[in-house]
Amino acid sequence: MDKSTIIGIIFGIIAIGLGMVLKGVSPIALVNPAALLIIFLGTAGAVTIAFPTSEIKRIPQLFKIIFTNQPVTEVKDIIPVFVEWATVARSEGLLALETKIEKIDDTFLKNGMKLVIDGQSGEFIRDVMTEEVDAMEERHAAGALIFTQAGTYAPTLGVLGAVVGLIAALGNMNDTEALGHAIAAAFVATLFGIFSGYVLWHPFANKLKRKSYIEVKSKMVMIEGILSIQDGQAPLMIKEKLAMYVPINERAIILGKDEVSGEEKEEG
Repeated sequence: MDKSTIIGIIFGIIAIGLGMVLKGVSPIALVNPAALLIIFLGTAGAVTIAFPTSEIKRIPQLFKIIFTNQPVTEVKDIIPVFVEWATVARSEGLLALETKIEKIDDTFLKNGMKLVIDGQSGEFIRDVMTEEVDAMEERHAAGALIFTQAGTYAPTLGVLGAVVGLIAALGNMNDTEALGHAIAAAFVATLFGIFSGYVLWHPFANKLKRKSYIEVKSKMVMIEGILSIQDGQAPLMIKEKLAMYVPINERAIILGKDEVSGEEKEEG
């Protein structure tokens, strides 16, 4: 479960609900089936028109990504693996890595190392793996775009809902009190449109983009590590190179592990 998504939605609902109460508006005013229908079903219809069926079918999967923590190998966890592999490769040869990579769950990393063991050139490996990352990034961007567009359509549909409500309200101006309630209800659609657009759909799109960035970064580090092993670089050099991809505080921990261990051994 991605707690930040759940917490953010709860904060948004509390902000609107509590704000309405403080302004003297009853939350019961939000119970407006017509407004809900216009905004949410209307947004769904607009998105369905805007995107091909193959991409619309991915929406349930996109919601799963938004609300759950997807298994992504972190950069700080990859570095020790490459250091170990580089040590084995320099002492026993690349073929000695064949048994080790079978224990790896990450398909991208495993396939890249197989290319190295098979004796493919560094240029070929980089081209193949980079192309795969580019395709993944494009697929992720298409998913985020669905929610970006939904965030664009929803506020506009809110205005449409308000117009529809006003037409209905102005159609009967005999009862002034009823007219006031009708006008107030008409703007509920605008509230739903703006809320869903800027508290749900646009943030959902940004969440997908950030998760995509993290996964792409992880895979780019894998490519550098794989090519470094293929090039026969020293384990310490690989560690220092890949450590540049992590934050400074984590970088200091990664690069200082060996030094700390060495000091402890000397004291012992």
